[in-house]
Amino acid sequence: QVQLVESGGGLVQAGGSLRLSCAASGRTFSGHAMGWFRQAPGKEREFVATINMNGDYTYYGNFVKGRFTISRDNAKNTVYLQMSSLKPEDTASYYCAAGSWPSASVNPYNYWGQGTQVTVSS
Repeated sequence: QVQLVESGGGLVQAGGSLRLSCAASGRTFSGHAMGWFRQAPGKEREFVATINMNGDYTYYGNFVKGRFTISRDNAKNTVYLQMSSLKPEDTASYYCAAGSWPSASVNPYNYWGQGTQVTVSS
């Protein structure tokens, strides 16, 4: 089992920045690819970013367009999502997930956090 706890969400004005963190406990963190997804009310869960086990491969959703950066610190069992130039349409609950390989699909991810709310005001 891997337990994931997200933090760092909040209310920010458009154009601002936030850094989300996802702390992992349980089975070996470094043995899992990590991903961030988001879900807004009434919408499907959307892929945001993913990173491989040692952090040298990342992939982003099309909407990111250079605004977000995913990273990980295996010594701290933590994955981060640095978000900048935030827009009101980025408002959503953000979830981190741990899985077998980096992917934009939810399929490889076995473990999910509870989510952290990000609200971007205009």
